[in-house]
Amino acid sequence: MVGLKPLEVPPTAAVKFVSAGTAACIADLCTFPLDTAKVRLQIQGEVRIPRNTVEYRGVLGTLSTMVRTEGPRSLYSGLAAGLQRQMSFASIRIGLYDSVKQLYTPKGAESTGLAARVLAGCTTGAVAVTCAQPTDVVKVRFQANGALPDGARRYSGTVDAYRTIAREEGVRGLWRGTLPNIARNAIVNCGELVTYDLIKDALLRAQLMADNVPCHFVAAFGAGFCATVVASPVDVVKTRYMNASAGQYRNALSCLLALLLQDGITGFYKGFVPSFLRLGSWNVVMFVSYEQLQRAAARARPVPA
Repeated sequence: MVGLKPLEVPPTAAVKFVSAGTAACIADLCTFPLDTAKVRLQIQGEVRIPRNTVEYRGVLGTLSTMVRTEGPRSLYSGLAAGLQRQMSFASIRIGLYDSVKQLYTPKGAESTGLAARVLAGCTTGAVAVTCAQPTDVVKVRFQANGALPDGARRYSGTVDAYRTIAREEGVRGLWRGTLPNIARNAIVNCGELVTYDLIKDALLRAQLMADNVPCHFVAAFGAGFCATVVASPVDVVKTRYMNASAGQYRNALSCLLALLLQDGITGFYKGFVPSFLRLGSWNVVMFVSYEQLQRAAARARPVPA
């Protein structure tokens, strides 16, 4: 057996909620440079970014260029907002998934169907985005901030980014891109959680693997690939729209059309490799940590007399 053994009694919703947020923060700490590289590649070529700025080529090229021109700390620009986002965002969309899935499962059903899983993924993803959108806006803005020349950078720190956006764009600015982000995260949530759920269940039912770390690894890797393929177009539009200055795009649809006219269909898959490297590795770290944290927290809970 690899890792902690599965529990006889399922963990409570509170344990899942806290474990999901903590596991997501661990995953972010491990994969944040890849996320920053993804954002830089996605915004490259935007009209408002001067052409004489640094050009990024590929994942490793982007990472090495950032270290050379901005220093190693640039790889973790916006980490504070990223961790804030995960504690509020992942706790809801992942931690509450099983509970919401049970609400959609008909009473007396022997197992949860695909429709109930998809509905649960869409529901928790949408609720999580609505609550955590300001942290996502600040994270994207701060990651993109380093792509501008020194004199043109808009924010000096994460807290300054919150203040500046609220002052210049109003409170609505902190919720910029909520609709495309809801669309993206409904897709990502289904791609991640539903795929992970289905792969894990299939492996266990076929007795190909036991309910341990290797099983969680395989299911998480498959979930990360599926989520990247289906979510990349929405993710690119979301990143560009969130990073846009006030008035640059009328709405998310105009951002999508501008990207399509400028770069064609391939523009929707800008930064695909770092997206997959990031989302695939993020899923592996997060799901493996999540499963183990749930079991550790449940075991640490005092047994009622």
